[in-house]
Amino acid sequence: MPSVALCAWPDRPIKIIVPYAPGAAGDVLIRYMQPVMQERLGQPLVIENKSGAGGNIGTQEVVRSKADGYTFVLGATNNFVINQFVYKNMGFNPLDTLSPVTKLISVPPVIFVNASVPSGSYAEFVRYAKANDGKLNYGSPGPGTTPHFSAWALSEATGTKMTHVPFKGSPPGVQALMANEVQVFLVGYGVAAGQLTTGRIKALAVAHPERLLGAPDLPTTKEVGVPNVILSNWWGLATAKGTDPAVISRIAVEFKRVLDLPATQSFLIRQGFVSVGNSPEQFARELVGEAQEWQMIVNKAGTKLDE
Repeated sequence: MPSVALCAWPDRPIKIIVPYAPGAAGDVLIRYMQPVMQERLGQPLVIENKSGAGGNIGTQEVVRSKADGYTFVLGATNNFVINQFVYKNMGFNPLDTLSPVTKLISVPPVIFVNASVPSGSYAEFVRYAKANDGKLNYGSPGPGTTPHFSAWALSEATGTKMTHVPFKGSPPGVQALMANEVQVFLVGYGVAAGQLTTGRIKALAVAHPERLLGAPDLPTTKEVGVPNVILSNWWGLATAKGTDPAVISRIAVEFKRVLDLPATQSFLIRQGFVSVGNSPEQFARELVGEAQEWQMIVNKAGTKLDE
Protein backbone atom coordinates (compact mmCIF):
# COMPACT_ATOMS: atom_id res chain seq x y z
CA MET A 1 0.00 0.00 0.00
CA PRO A 2 1.65 3.30 -1.06
CA SER A 3 2.26 5.85 1.66
CA VAL A 4 0.15 9.00 1.80
CA ALA A 5 3.23 11.06 0.94
CA LEU A 6 4.02 8.96 -2.12
CA CYS A 7 0.43 9.16 -3.40
CA ALA A 8 0.66 12.96 -3.36
CA TRP A 9 4.33 13.30 -4.27
CA PRO A 10 5.35 15.24 -6.22
CA ASP A 11 2.68 17.93 -6.40
CA ARG A 12 5.04 20.89 -6.82
CA PRO A 13 8.54 21.65 -8.21
CA ILE A 14 11.50 19.69 -6.84
CA LYS A 15 14.70 21.59 -6.04
CA ILE A 16 18.11 20.03 -6.57
CA ILE A 17 21.04 21.94 -5.13
CA VAL A 18 24.43 21.47 -6.76
CA PRO A 19 26.89 22.83 -4.18
CA TYR A 20 29.39 23.98 -6.82
CA ALA A 21 29.65 26.51 -9.59
CA PRO A 22 28.17 25.57 -12.99
CA GLY A 23 30.32 23.28 -15.12
CA ALA A 24 31.21 20.59 -12.58
CA ALA A 25 30.55 17.00 -13.66
CA GLY A 26 27.45 16.63 -11.50
CA ASP A 27 26.07 19.92 -12.78
CA VAL A 28 26.57 18.81 -16.38
CA LEU A 29 24.86 15.50 -15.63
CA ILE A 30 21.77 16.83 -13.86
CA ARG A 31 21.16 19.48 -16.52
CA TYR A 32 21.26 16.78 -19.18
CA MET A 33 18.84 14.56 -17.24
CA GLN A 34 16.55 17.42 -16.20
CA PRO A 35 14.08 17.39 -19.15
CA VAL A 36 13.45 13.64 -19.02
CA MET A 37 13.22 13.56 -15.23
CA GLN A 38 10.63 16.35 -15.38
CA GLU A 39 8.55 14.30 -17.80
CA ARG A 40 8.73 11.22 -15.59
CA LEU A 41 7.92 13.06 -12.36
CA GLY A 42 5.37 15.43 -13.83
CA GLN A 43 6.91 18.43 -12.05
CA PRO A 44 9.68 20.94 -12.80
CA LEU A 45 13.17 20.10 -11.59
CA VAL A 46 14.71 23.33 -10.34
CA ILE A 47 18.51 23.25 -10.27
CA GLU A 48 20.35 25.72 -8.06
CA ASN A 49 24.13 26.16 -7.89
CA LYS A 50 25.20 27.15 -4.38
CA SER A 51 28.96 26.94 -4.05
CA GLY A 52 31.27 27.69 -1.15
CA ALA A 53 33.25 26.00 1.63
CA GLY A 54 33.95 22.87 -0.40
CA GLY A 55 30.27 22.34 -1.08
CA ASN A 56 29.28 22.68 2.60
CA ILE A 57 27.07 25.74 2.08
CA GLY A 58 24.79 24.11 -0.46
CA THR A 59 24.78 20.79 1.37
CA GLN A 60 23.88 22.40 4.67
CA GLU A 61 20.86 24.05 3.09
CA VAL A 62 19.52 20.59 2.30
CA VAL A 63 20.39 19.34 5.79
CA ARG A 64 18.28 22.17 7.23
CA SER A 65 15.44 21.81 4.74
CA LYS A 66 12.06 20.30 5.49
CA ALA A 67 12.11 16.51 5.09
CA ASP A 68 9.29 16.50 2.55
CA GLY A 69 11.02 15.19 -0.57
CA TYR A 70 11.22 18.54 -2.37
CA THR A 71 14.84 19.52 -1.71
CA PHE A 72 17.84 17.37 -2.67
CA VAL A 73 21.58 17.82 -2.91
CA LEU A 74 23.61 16.44 -5.79
CA GLY A 75 27.05 16.33 -4.21
CA ALA A 76 30.46 14.89 -4.92
CA THR A 77 32.46 12.41 -2.87
CA ASN A 78 33.81 15.03 -0.48
CA ASN A 79 30.33 16.28 0.44
CA PHE A 80 29.44 12.88 1.88
CA VAL A 81 32.60 11.19 3.16
CA ILE A 82 35.50 13.70 3.27
CA ASN A 83 34.51 17.18 4.43
CA GLN A 84 33.52 16.09 7.93
CA PHE A 85 37.16 15.08 8.50
CA VAL A 86 38.65 18.16 6.83
CA TYR A 87 36.48 20.90 8.35
CA LYS A 88 36.76 20.95 12.12
CA ASN A 89 33.81 23.31 12.50
CA MET A 90 31.57 22.06 9.69
CA GLY A 91 28.55 21.94 11.97
CA PHE A 92 26.99 18.73 10.64
CA ASN A 93 27.91 15.18 9.73
CA PRO A 94 26.38 14.24 6.35
CA LEU A 95 26.13 10.59 7.37
CA ASP A 96 23.90 11.55 10.29
CA THR A 97 21.89 14.40 8.78
CA LEU A 98 21.21 13.26 5.20
CA SER A 99 19.26 10.34 3.74
CA PRO A 100 21.17 8.82 0.80
CA VAL A 101 19.14 8.39 -2.38
CA THR A 102 21.47 7.05 -5.07
CA LYS A 103 24.98 7.32 -6.40
CA LEU A 104 24.40 8.45 -9.97
CA ILE A 105 27.82 8.28 -11.60
CA SER A 106 31.48 7.67 -11.03
CA VAL A 107 33.88 10.08 -12.72
CA PRO A 108 37.26 8.41 -13.29
CA PRO A 109 39.95 11.10 -13.14
CA VAL A 110 42.23 11.69 -16.08
CA ILE A 111 45.78 12.97 -15.66
CA PHE A 112 45.87 16.10 -17.81
CA VAL A 113 49.09 18.09 -18.26
CA ASN A 114 49.91 21.35 -19.96
CA ALA A 115 51.33 20.90 -23.44
CA SER A 116 54.50 22.75 -22.43
CA VAL A 117 55.45 19.78 -20.25
CA PRO A 118 57.76 17.77 -22.55
CA SER A 119 56.14 14.40 -22.03
CA GLY A 120 54.21 12.17 -24.35
CA SER A 121 53.69 9.52 -21.70
CA TYR A 122 53.24 9.20 -17.98
CA ALA A 123 56.76 7.81 -17.51
CA GLU A 124 58.25 10.81 -19.33
CA PHE A 125 56.15 13.15 -17.20
CA VAL A 126 57.44 11.64 -13.95
CA ARG A 127 61.04 11.92 -15.15
CA TYR A 128 60.47 15.57 -16.05
CA ALA A 129 58.74 16.34 -12.74
CA LYS A 130 61.58 14.77 -10.76
CA ALA A 131 64.15 16.71 -12.78
CA ASN A 132 62.23 19.90 -11.99
CA ASP A 133 61.71 19.21 -8.31
CA GLY A 134 59.38 21.75 -6.69
CA LYS A 135 58.77 23.68 -9.91
CA LEU A 136 55.50 22.10 -11.03
CA ASN A 137 52.03 22.95 -9.75
CA TYR A 138 48.93 20.79 -9.71
CA GLY A 139 45.45 22.25 -9.64
CA SER A 140 42.27 21.04 -7.99
CA PRO A 141 38.59 22.07 -7.84
CA GLY A 142 39.24 23.01 -4.23
CA PRO A 143 41.13 21.86 -1.13
CA GLY A 144 39.89 18.62 0.38
CA THR A 145 38.40 17.32 -2.88
CA THR A 146 39.25 13.92 -4.36
CA PRO A 147 41.35 15.50 -7.17
CA HIS A 148 43.33 17.37 -4.49
CA PHE A 149 44.02 14.28 -2.40
CA SER A 150 44.70 12.10 -5.44
CA ALA A 151 47.22 14.54 -6.93
CA TRP A 152 48.81 14.98 -3.49
CA ALA A 153 49.12 11.21 -3.11
CA LEU A 154 50.56 10.90 -6.61
CA SER A 155 53.13 13.60 -5.86
CA GLU A 156 54.07 11.83 -2.62
CA ALA A 157 54.23 8.37 -4.19
CA THR A 158 56.42 9.48 -7.08
CA GLY A 159 58.57 11.90 -5.10
CA THR A 160 57.87 14.70 -7.55
CA LYS A 161 57.19 17.42 -4.92
CA MET A 162 54.48 19.35 -6.76
CA THR A 163 52.67 22.35 -5.26
CA HIS A 164 48.89 22.43 -4.81
CA VAL A 165 46.95 25.35 -6.29
CA PRO A 166 43.22 25.19 -5.45
CA PHE A 167 40.48 26.75 -7.56
CA LYS A 168 36.77 27.36 -7.08
CA GLY A 169 35.60 24.47 -9.20
CA SER A 170 36.92 22.47 -12.14
CA PRO A 171 36.32 24.92 -15.03
CA PRO A 172 38.66 27.63 -13.67
CA GLY A 173 41.20 24.92 -12.90
CA VAL A 174 41.11 23.73 -16.51
CA GLN A 175 41.55 27.32 -17.69
CA ALA A 176 44.60 27.62 -15.42
CA LEU A 177 45.96 24.39 -16.88
CA MET A 178 45.59 25.76 -20.40
CA ALA A 179 47.33 28.97 -19.34
CA ASN A 180 50.17 26.94 -17.76
CA GLU A 181 49.47 28.41 -14.33
CA VAL A 182 49.31 24.79 -13.22
CA GLN A 183 50.98 21.99 -15.11
CA VAL A 184 48.85 19.08 -13.86
CA PHE A 185 45.13 18.65 -13.24
CA LEU A 186 43.27 15.47 -12.34
CA VAL A 187 39.66 15.76 -13.47
CA GLY A 188 36.94 13.83 -15.30
CA TYR A 189 37.54 13.36 -19.02
CA GLY A 190 34.51 15.35 -20.17
CA VAL A 191 35.42 18.43 -18.13
CA ALA A 192 38.63 19.04 -20.10
CA ALA A 193 38.38 16.84 -23.21
CA GLY A 194 36.99 19.67 -25.31
CA GLN A 195 40.30 21.52 -24.85
CA LEU A 196 42.47 18.68 -26.16
CA THR A 197 41.96 19.83 -29.75
CA THR A 198 43.49 23.21 -28.88
CA GLY A 199 46.86 21.54 -28.44
CA ARG A 200 47.36 23.34 -25.13
CA ILE A 201 46.81 20.32 -22.89
CA LYS A 202 47.46 16.58 -23.09
CA ALA A 203 45.82 13.55 -21.48
CA LEU A 204 48.21 10.90 -20.15
CA ALA A 205 46.04 8.25 -18.48
CA VAL A 206 42.67 7.54 -16.85
CA ALA A 207 42.31 6.06 -13.36
CA HIS A 208 39.83 3.30 -14.20
CA PRO A 209 40.11 -0.49 -14.49
CA GLU A 210 39.20 -0.30 -18.19
CA ARG A 211 39.76 2.23 -20.95
CA LEU A 212 36.94 4.73 -21.40
CA LEU A 213 34.58 3.87 -24.24
CA GLY A 214 34.62 7.52 -25.28
CA ALA A 215 38.43 7.69 -25.29
CA PRO A 216 39.69 4.22 -26.28
CA ASP A 217 43.19 5.48 -27.11
CA LEU A 218 43.73 6.82 -23.60
CA PRO A 219 45.57 4.19 -21.51
CA THR A 220 44.58 3.31 -17.96
CA THR A 221 46.79 4.25 -15.04
CA LYS A 222 47.50 0.57 -14.47
CA GLU A 223 48.73 0.19 -18.04
CA VAL A 224 51.23 3.03 -17.69
CA GLY A 225 52.42 2.17 -14.19
CA VAL A 226 50.77 4.91 -12.11
CA PRO A 227 50.82 4.11 -8.36
CA ASN A 228 47.46 2.92 -7.09
CA VAL A 229 46.71 6.17 -5.24
CA ILE A 230 44.35 8.05 -7.57
CA LEU A 231 40.78 7.80 -6.29
CA SER A 232 37.70 8.19 -8.46
CA ASN A 233 35.28 10.98 -7.76
CA TRP A 234 31.56 10.27 -7.82
CA TRP A 235 28.30 12.18 -7.60
CA GLY A 236 25.33 11.17 -5.50
CA LEU A 237 21.90 12.41 -4.52
CA ALA A 238 20.66 12.84 -0.95
CA THR A 239 17.91 14.61 0.96
CA ALA A 240 17.09 15.66 4.50
CA LYS A 241 16.99 12.98 7.19
CA GLY A 242 13.47 11.84 7.94
CA THR A 243 12.15 12.01 4.37
CA ASP A 244 9.59 9.31 3.55
CA PRO A 245 11.53 6.19 2.38
CA ALA A 246 8.89 5.60 -0.29
CA VAL A 247 9.62 9.00 -1.83
CA ILE A 248 13.36 8.34 -1.69
CA SER A 249 12.90 4.96 -3.36
CA ARG A 250 10.68 6.44 -6.07
CA ILE A 251 13.09 9.16 -7.14
CA ALA A 252 16.03 6.71 -6.99
CA VAL A 253 14.18 4.38 -9.35
CA GLU A 254 13.31 7.21 -11.73
CA PHE A 255 16.92 8.37 -11.88
CA LYS A 256 18.06 4.80 -12.56
CA ARG A 257 15.56 4.47 -15.41
CA VAL A 258 16.80 7.68 -17.00
CA LEU A 259 20.43 6.62 -16.54
CA ASP A 260 19.67 3.38 -18.38
CA LEU A 261 18.18 5.08 -21.43
CA PRO A 262 20.33 4.54 -24.57
CA ALA A 263 20.57 8.29 -25.15
CA THR A 264 21.78 8.85 -21.58
CA GLN A 265 24.31 6.04 -21.89
CA SER A 266 25.71 7.65 -25.05
CA PHE A 267 25.95 10.97 -23.23
CA LEU A 268 27.77 9.36 -20.29
CA ILE A 269 30.28 7.74 -22.64
CA ARG A 270 31.02 11.07 -24.34
CA GLN A 271 31.59 12.71 -20.97
CA GLY A 272 33.76 9.93 -19.55
CA PHE A 273 31.18 9.20 -16.84
CA VAL A 274 30.45 5.69 -15.56
CA SER A 275 26.81 4.96 -14.72
CA VAL A 276 25.97 3.61 -11.25
CA GLY A 277 22.36 4.24 -10.16
CA ASN A 278 22.38 2.07 -7.04
CA SER A 279 19.62 1.77 -4.43
CA PRO A 280 19.33 3.99 -1.34
CA GLU A 281 20.32 1.01 0.82
CA GLN A 282 23.40 0.20 -1.27
CA PHE A 283 24.46 3.83 -1.34
CA ALA A 284 24.11 4.15 2.43
CA ARG A 285 26.24 1.05 3.04
CA GLU A 286 28.97 2.28 0.70
CA LEU A 287 29.11 5.66 2.41
CA VAL A 288 29.90 4.12 5.80
CA GLY A 289 32.85 2.14 4.41
CA GLU A 290 34.18 5.00 2.29
CA ALA A 291 34.04 7.43 5.20
CA GLN A 292 36.36 5.19 7.21
CA GLU A 293 38.83 4.99 4.32
CA TRP A 294 38.78 8.73 3.71
CA GLN A 295 39.29 9.54 7.37
CA MET A 296 42.59 7.66 7.23
CA ILE A 297 43.64 9.47 4.03
CA VAL A 298 42.79 12.90 5.46
CA ASN A 299 44.71 12.15 8.65
CA LYS A 300 47.73 11.05 6.66
CA ALA A 301 47.63 14.16 4.46
CA GLY A 302 47.13 16.38 7.52
CA THR A 303 44.66 18.61 5.68
CA LYS A 304 42.53 20.88 7.87
CA LEU A 305 40.68 23.80 6.34
CA ASP A 306 39.08 25.82 9.14
CA GLU A 307 41.52 25.80 12.03
